[in-house]
Amino acid sequence: MAKYQRHKTKKQAEAKRLEREQKLKLYRSATQTVFQKRQAGELDESVLELTSQILGANPDFATLWNCRREVLQKLEAQKSPEELAALVKAELGFLESCLRVNPKSYGTWHHRCWLLGRLPEPNWARELELCARFLEVDERNFHCWDYRRFVATRAAVPPAEELAFTDSLITRNFSNYSSWHYRSRLLPQLHPQPDSGPQGRLPEDVLLKELELVQNAFFTDPNDQSAWFYHRWLLGRADPQDALRCLHVSRDEACLTVSFSRPLMVGSRMETLLLVVDESPLAVEWRTPDGRNRPSHVWICDLPTASLNDQLPQHTFRVIWTAGDAQKECVLFKGHQEGWCRDSVTDEQLFRCELSVEKSTVLQSELESCKELQELEPENKWCLLTIILLMRALDPLLYEKETLQYFQTLKVVDPMRAAYLDDLRSKFLVENSVLKMEYAEVRVLHLSHKDLTVLCHLEQLLLVTHLDLSNNRLRALPPALAALRCLEVLQANDNVIESLDGVTNLPRLQELLLYNNRLQQPAALQPLASCPKLALLNLQGNPLCQAVDTLEHLAELLPLVSSIFT
Repeated sequence: MAKYQRHKTKKQAEAKRLEREQKLKLYRSATQTVFQKRQAGELDESVLELTSQILGANPDFATLWNCRREVLQKLEAQKSPEELAALVKAELGFLESCLRVNPKSYGTWHHRCWLLGRLPEPNWARELELCARFLEVDERNFHCWDYRRFVATRAAVPPAEELAFTDSLITRNFSNYSSWHYRSRLLPQLHPQPDSGPQGRLPEDVLLKELELVQNAFFTDPNDQSAWFYHRWLLGRADPQDALRCLHVSRDEACLTVSFSRPLMVGSRMETLLLVVDESPLAVEWRTPDGRNRPSHVWICDLPTASLNDQLPQHTFRVIWTAGDAQKECVLFKGHQEGWCRDSVTDEQLFRCELSVEKSTVLQSELESCKELQELEPENKWCLLTIILLMRALDPLLYEKETLQYFQTLKVVDPMRAAYLDDLRSKFLVENSVLKMEYAEVRVLHLSHKDLTVLCHLEQLLLVTHLDLSNNRLRALPPALAALRCLEVLQANDNVIESLDGVTNLPRLQELLLYNNRLQQPAALQPLASCPKLALLNLQGNPLCQAVDTLEHLAELLPLVSSIFT
């Protein structure tokens, strides 16, 4: 009996193999015929039949969808309205059968959009019903969600109706990222707010209602990320408005430096800067501090001697940013080597864009709710991260110590993202240090012993003269460091620095302390040759110091540096 069963199984497997070979043979033959007909210009209904055989089994054959569109376009001019209507009806039915084979077929959904877009009077209600059916099967089918947004736009479906549709799906299952995302697009349309920016903000009553809904979601399933992402959007705010943050003029370097609220590419068609000196326009060439001329927060131009004439009591410099409709003005007085004008970081709240401060009471309530949930779910990473973001929105300096404790807990709970969390923690600590520096109204920034892994917001440090980065975990000094045009002393001892690519074109840098790092070769110090005033360089404790001829190589590489310690 067992022998007979093995023989039967072997016979069935052989039959299936022969069947697959026959299907593959027919598939290849039909494909070859389609390509031959297309090349010969024979775009007739036989091509529709052949492509139907292939696409019915493999809806992701994009080239064949192109062939069908070419045939349909040709038949539009040949068929009567009745015949064309029957053809379209058959095509829509065929598309549904393809979607049943693969509901996430890019080509099929795209072809349906193309077909409906060409009809004089599409049945949009039927298409909405089709979307609803497919979303019942798979509520996370983002291809279907994209198609539904296409249909709703073309059919002019009121946003309130679409919002009600998302209500029904979310109520059925909170774990529906696409529904939450659709709400974030619909609510700003239903409740437009003046000056809310491209993301759109919500009035307080609507916000409170949405917060209640999303709280129900993450209390029901705390580990599902969909609701947490939506919660973060609810408490977010639009990007800050375009602005010139700082304008600095140096008589010694004969240059003007300007920093912006976002990176831009000066000289492009959309990004133009106009410089006016003493009420007269001045044609200048703009460049980035690192010389790469890529989108940057900071741009520099050289100034002619006449605009820095010390015989006059003062010179007025005004930069106009045409695209951002913004401008800033500073004065260079007689006998002064520099002049500047800047926005205060503390006034602009530049570092509090993750979450808004629309209503501190709302944020405080959210924080308390999340802390309650965290007590019930102590290892929920989304809850811990949200607590950190809420505390930063409320008061980053007041909650600094508590924030660091939550980061420590979060790294234990989510070790796979430890590096990301270290970078995020570093970002927040730099922000806090810049705020403290601004409050103290000094030009010295202390970032030592903070366990930093990255540097950020360096465009905010245009006026800093002393920067201490000692005793951290920095592997490199980034190119953005070139924005520190006034930097005179840089301490970066006791890190793990392997690259100095960012220490370039710093016109005032005089002292650079780098002892106990991981610099391997003298060639790594090549960028320092672009710093004309560098006089003291401490490299003790770096691997490159172990070579006997290091000092000679460095003297040749950096002839202007008078004191090099190895």
